[in-house]
Amino acid sequence: MKTNILYYGDNLVWLKDHKYFPDESVDLIYLDPPFNSSADYNVIFNEPGGEQSQAQVQAFDDTWHWDRQACETALTDLGGIKPELVDMIQWIAKRGDKNSKSIAA
Repeated sequence: MKTNILYYGDNLVWLKDHKYFPDESVDLIYLDPPFNSSADYNVIFNEPGGEQSQAQVQAFDDTWHWDRQACETALTDLGGIKPELVDMIQWIAKRGDKNSKSIAA
């Protein structure tokens, strides 16, 4: 494993890949705020003269979403590690609402 490397982006993407990070190898995870600020952040460009332009592009959306797709992704990821836990979550979900369908696809 390489040392003294900066990886940036969604830490879950990096940490799930054991090719980059074997178990017991992470010393520090730094999260740079904002986090879940429910805002869109844009890159604003300057005109050649230095004044601020009206031109901008969205840099990132800092809004956390928990929808059906997020739920299915989380359960699929968890199912690869602890399938019995996914079964228990589904069992609990069905008991909580007799009219509900399984929360996983």
